[in-house]
Amino acid sequence: MKKVHFVSLGCPKNLVDSEIMLGSLINEGYEVTDNPSDAEAVIVNTCGFIEDSKKESISKVIEMGELKKSGKLKKLVVAGCLTQRYKDELIEGLPEADVFVGSGSFQDIAEILKNPGHDEKGSIQKKFFDRPTFLQQQETPRVNSQPQHRAYLKISEGCKKRCAFCAIPLIKGNLQSRTIEAIVAEAKLLVAGGVKELIIVSHDFTDYGWDLRKKDPARSDNPYELLKALSEQSGAQWIRILYLYPDGITDQVLQLIKEKDNLLNYFDMPLQHISNDVLKVMNRRITREEILQCVAKIKSEIPEAVIRTQFIVGFPGETEEQFNELVEFVRDQKFDRVGCFMYSPEESTKAGSMAGQLPEAVKQVRHNILMQVQKEISKQKQSELHGTTVEVIVDGLSEETELLLVGRTRGQAPEVDGVTYINDGSANIGDLVQVKVTDTHDYDLVGEIINPSMTTAT
Repeated sequence: MKKVHFVSLGCPKNLVDSEIMLGSLINEGYEVTDNPSDAEAVIVNTCGFIEDSKKESISKVIEMGELKKSGKLKKLVVAGCLTQRYKDELIEGLPEADVFVGSGSFQDIAEILKNPGHDEKGSIQKKFFDRPTFLQQQETPRVNSQPQHRAYLKISEGCKKRCAFCAIPLIKGNLQSRTIEAIVAEAKLLVAGGVKELIIVSHDFTDYGWDLRKKDPARSDNPYELLKALSEQSGAQWIRILYLYPDGITDQVLQLIKEKDNLLNYFDMPLQHISNDVLKVMNRRITREEILQCVAKIKSEIPEAVIRTQFIVGFPGETEEQFNELVEFVRDQKFDRVGCFMYSPEESTKAGSMAGQLPEAVKQVRHNILMQVQKEISKQKQSELHGTTVEVIVDGLSEETELLLVGRTRGQAPEVDGVTYINDGSANIGDLVQVKVTDTHDYDLVGEIINPSMTTAT
């Protein structure tokens, strides 16, 4: 049995692609190993979104390429967004790689490794870029690589928006949505396999189904109908939605989230900025006033809602005054979670060629200021949870010490938010438990399980 090792970089959407490759290879008799030194094939699923992720991807490919010198590694495969975006440059610049697979051909990885074929010169084919993207089908094999109790559920590919800073449409193309029937069918399979928390991912959840309705006006695939179907039919106990853009959060969707207990009151809503002038240049197609209205509506309808957002600092032409407007907005709104990115100029994007590119030092200073402001807000909001009881899903033992369990509340998404440490009580991985918060930190909680006889949710 051949052994394969996976390196999956970037976002959860990329991880789902890795899981599809994983399923394809396991079906062909491959064994997955966590140790790349034991593998005969290594697949690096790259990210090409911003400069740091591109550097990380290339560095990892070079690192894996060193293993070929030991003689065991026979095939080094480079897949993913970076490969799709820089086809010719990577093939020339990474001679240690044997196969380059684009974002529309990764699902064929088993056949590619088994029978790569030959190019027009008679050499063994090493590049596969048949189409820009692949939309997951019901029959597509996939193996969940997350802990058994949670899984990402990808509902679409590509994006219909054209933000000036974003290269996603250049890589993935226009929006392509899966049907509600296909998504619900996969959700049921995941839940039947032990998944309790479904995490919905896409490039823009609120645009879901737009392309299907455009092709066939009789179709009703939209965010509301999808959430309703998943809530009522999937069997999942927690359903978390990522990437809700503020211009598409409707009253109908808000009411549904308010009514359905398994639809978590967690709003991951990338805002990017608050200055009208910056938003306009970013081509965000939303105003400060509309953002304020959206945030106010969420807080009014669901006071206990957790709002996570992301901002870009150092966008071309961003003035000190505009940055200060952003800082004051964050101070005023007191978001539960805030991520901050320093603007990265991307080739072939509108913003990449704009005048007024700011020095890296200025971006770094602005990043640090904004995150320090948010740190104080987070510390205060965390302290308000002291003494309360929260529902926690148990992820397993802490990486820091086996004396602690670690889990997450409804307001903590995996990888991007803080965690809840459990220092008293016992539970199994995947259990939903009630935890009394006994201590708080800037981003993490500490607590003890109460009612231990009722740790496993039914």
